[in-house]
Amino acid sequence: MNYHIREPKVPTMSQISLTDIHKQFPGRGKKGGWKALDGVSLEIAAGEIVGLLGPSGCGKSTLLNIVAGLDTTFEGKFSIQGKSLTEQIGAGFRIAYVFQEARLMPWRTLRQNIEFVLEAADFARTEWPGRIDKVLSLVELSKFADFYPLQLSGGMQQRASIARAFAIEPDILLMDEPFSALDELTARRLRESLLHIWSAFRSTILFVSHNAFESTYLGDRVYIMSPGPGGRIKEQINLTHIPRPRSYEDSALFEQSKRVVESLRRHMGELVE
Repeated sequence: MNYHIREPKVPTMSQISLTDIHKQFPGRGKKGGWKALDGVSLEIAAGEIVGLLGPSGCGKSTLLNIVAGLDTTFEGKFSIQGKSLTEQIGAGFRIAYVFQEARLMPWRTLRQNIEFVLEAADFARTEWPGRIDKVLSLVELSKFADFYPLQLSGGMQQRASIARAFAIEPDILLMDEPFSALDELTARRLRESLLHIWSAFRSTILFVSHNAFESTYLGDRVYIMSPGPGGRIKEQINLTHIPRPRSYEDSALFEQSKRVVESLRRHMGELVE
């Protein structure tokens, strides 16, 4: 899929800043709690695509929930462009979340699913048709605007979920293993669709994945996390030297994916396929 890459935003500071984040989940009764994060620090600039990789239980999804504002009981400092998330949301800052499942409302058509988030985000109704047409076109679902989710394949539903997220032009898009439930051929097409629509909006993307090649295909940078309990950032792998648009046939991606796997093996202390 060919697409034009919009010039990246040039931020004056990091857009997402997490410093020494600790997160402990309480235990039951006399049992001790579970330490999910143990001193995680990272910086993400506006317009970047950044991946989080690590074994189950290392705190990747917990980190996404903190950035989304869904988890506020943590220690450490989290800011968006130097301000609290509450301040930024109050000033019109937008965050969208794409999950492993599409989570579309089955009683609403694709168009109506997108209308729902546009209304929730207080967009004027006069803007709805143009926004809906644009995002559905970018994920090649224009002909299915009035279809219900159950009339579509799993891959089409996930593309619709991505379109719904971008309809509000989010400043930050969070993605928690969005393609892991799909077969590889479908997942490849959706990764292409994601980069195609991202090139039009240049939102910052922070995603969780267990797939080394997916991470190198999508990301500008990848953070490798240690096993839990007490997940930490162990290594950062820079991928900005690989030009966009990217190709699955690019040998540089394959070499970098091997580097990611080697890093996971080294920090997990076990074989990672």
